Amino acid sequence: MENYFNYFTEIEECFQRARGATTLLSTLDWALIESWKEAGIPLEAVATGIERTFEKYHKRPQRFRKVNSLTYCSQEVLRAADEAGRVEAGGARERKRQDEPLFEKSDLIGFLERNAAILESAAKLQEAEGQSVLAQDFVEIAKSLTGVAASDTDWETDMEGLERQLTALEDKLTASLTRAAPVELLTNFRAEIDRALVPYRRNLGSGEIGSLERQFIKKRLFEHYNIPRLSLFYM
Repeated sequence: MENYFNYFTEIEECFQRARGATTLLSTLDWALIESWKEAGIPLEAVATGIERTFEKYHKRPQRFRKVNSLTYCSQEVLRAADEAGRVEAGGARERKRQDEPLFEKSDLIGFLERNAAILESAAKLQEAEGQSVLAQDFVEIAKSLTGVAASDTDWETDMEGLERQLTALEDKLTASLTRAAPVELLTNFRAEIDRALVPYRRNLGSGEIGSLERQFIKKRLFEHYNIPRLSLFYM
């Protein structure tokens, strides 16, 4: 797992290997991965948790239910993350991330400029639909992305600095989408996540459920407005 910013892909592939089948992750699964990323759980801990879950599953004398969702792995992932934190406190991993460039500068600039262009197009659409405030927010964030792309900063050696800027912009974008979204749309999203969580609530703590709900609604908002995620994790 050399590229930390391949967080989502690595976890998806790890789950598929452990399950022994190519399984498409659900929106709930992707939201759960997002909540792990937000909590700072390292890839190694997630992989360990997934592997332990399947080891225990295969040792059961009777297996009436298949492991079809990452939520079944949640408890072991959190346990592995706690163990990893006690052992290394992230020091060696952080040094490795800083020492090894993960992306070429041209790729980073392309990623930033593409997202800026998409936001500019989305702004025109929202303006035409009478959402002038949301359109202006899109334009401002697009300008910020263009400014970051044109910066003289050597982002190849400061990925974490770039990610902090992009996270701040994505948070601003999330707030804008939430304010602009009709109450009925948000209500539908909440009903959707409530239904999706029914089989898995016993595997999740209250804090994890809250984070999962936020990430699920955020993901749905970005999909509904056809807006790209700005984080390098989506590059």
